[in-house]
Amino acid sequence: MLGKNEAEYVRAKIAVWWDMKDCPIPQGYDGGRIRPSIESAFKKRGYSGPVFITAYADQNQTADDLLQGLSSTGVDVSHTISESICSVMYSDMLEWRSKNPPPATMMIISNQVENVLSWDLARLQQETKYNLFLAYSFSSDIESVLGTSKEWRWKKILKDYKDEEIESAAAAAALFYCKSCKFDCKSLEKFRKHLSSKKHALEEAVNPWGVELDPVTKLWARNYAAKPEYATAKIAVWWNMKDCPVPEGYDATRVRSSIEREFKNLGYSGPVSITAYGDLTQTPDDLLRGLSSTGVDVAHTISDVKYKRMFSDLLAWRDLNPPPATMMVISDQLEQFLAKPLARLQQMKKYNLFLAYSSRPYKMSVLVTSAEWLWESLLAVSEKRRHVLQKCSDRRSESMGVFYCKLCFSDCKSLDHFRNHLSSKEHALEEDNIISHIESLHYQRRQWIEMEMFPKSKRLRKTSG
Repeated sequence: MLGKNEAEYVRAKIAVWWDMKDCPIPQGYDGGRIRPSIESAFKKRGYSGPVFITAYADQNQTADDLLQGLSSTGVDVSHTISESICSVMYSDMLEWRSKNPPPATMMIISNQVENVLSWDLARLQQETKYNLFLAYSFSSDIESVLGTSKEWRWKKILKDYKDEEIESAAAAAALFYCKSCKFDCKSLEKFRKHLSSKKHALEEAVNPWGVELDPVTKLWARNYAAKPEYATAKIAVWWNMKDCPVPEGYDATRVRSSIEREFKNLGYSGPVSITAYGDLTQTPDDLLRGLSSTGVDVAHTISDVKYKRMFSDLLAWRDLNPPPATMMVISDQLEQFLAKPLARLQQMKKYNLFLAYSSRPYKMSVLVTSAEWLWESLLAVSEKRRHVLQKCSDRRSESMGVFYCKLCFSDCKSLDHFRNHLSSKEHALEEDNIISHIESLHYQRRQWIEMEMFPKSKRLRKTSG
C-alpha cells in the first residue's frame, strides 16, 4: 500500500541499480524472473510507472543463461571489476538524477548503501528529493541516515513473486555495458567476445574504474545569500548553552542581536525565536535575565535528556511551521545525537538549515546547510557596531522570554518563580525519577549485550570451570 507521501510517484519512472555481488541470483533461479519479481514488489505498493533496471557485477563470473534471462526481460547488464561496483553504480545514479527530475523513484539493491553510499546520497536527497527504496541480502544494525519508503530483504522480493501476478512491461532486449571500455552492445556473444579481448584486458589494467566513491556534495558552498522564499520566513534557533556558552564578560543581552546581525548579513529578515538549553541551576541570574530581556526563551534540562528535549521541541515546531522556514542548531554534538534523525526529516520535508559550533567539526556534516558559523565569531561584535546592536536589543525588550523546565514540563515568566520551582521538592523528585529511569535503561541494555555476547550456556561453563 502507498504511504501518505508516495502518491505523486505512482506513475513516475522507477530506476533500479542492482549489485549482483551482494545480492546474487539464487542458484536455480531463472534470471528472467528478476524483473517481474521487482515489478511485482512495486505493484503491490501501488506503483505502475516504467521500471529501468541495471545489474552490476564482474560479468566474467556470471553464467550466460542468467545474462540472457536478464537481457531478454529488459534488464541492462553492466560489467566492472567487483571492487568498483559501488562507484560505478553511484556514478550512473548521479547521471540519471541529472536527466530525470522528480517526481521519480530510485531503488538501490546492495549491502553497501549504509557504509559507502548513504552520506552523499542523504545530502543529495535533502536538496532534491526522490522517492527511495532499498533492498539488501542482510540488514545493518546501524541506524540509517536515509529516509526510505520501503526496504526489503532481497530473497523476500524473489520469493514473494508469483508467475501469474504480473507480465513484464519491458520486452525489448537490453544493453550489455563494459564500464571500463565505455563499450555497449545488444548481443551477449559480442559482449563475451569483448570481455575476452586483449583491448579490454589492457584498458581494464591501464585505466581501471575508481574504487573510491567521490562525494559530489563535498563541494557544495555554505553561507550563501538567502533564497527569496526564506528571506522573510520564520527562523527558529535551538541553542545548547553547555557546548556554546556565553563567553565570560560578554553581555547576554547582545546574544540575540549578534545572531540576528549574521542572519541579516545573508539577507534574512524574518522573525527569530531562540531557545537556550542547559542546566540552569548552574547559570547566573544576570545571564538569564539578560537573555530573557531580549526575548530568548531559556529551558532547564539535564545532560541525559537534553538532546531528546531539544529534538522534541524541534519536531513540535516543524509540525506548526511548514516550509519555507529556517532552523538553526547551535551545538558541538549535533552529529552524535541529532544529525541522522534530522537528516531523515530533511529528506521528507526540507527546511533551510543553519549550524553553529564552538570548534570546527572534524568532518563535514551529513546535514545540508545554508550557513555555518563558529560560535565565538557569531557573537563577535566590533566597537563601531555596538551601539547599533544595543538598539536592536532595546527593541526586543518589550518581548520577554519564557523560563521552561523541560523535566517537569512547566513554564514561568518570572525568574524568581523559576528559581523557586528548580529548588522545589517536586522538581527534585522528577529529576531523580528521570535519572533512575535512565540508569535502569542503561543497566537493561548492558544485560542484553552481555546475554548476546555470552550466552547462558557459555557463562555457566565458564563459571563451573
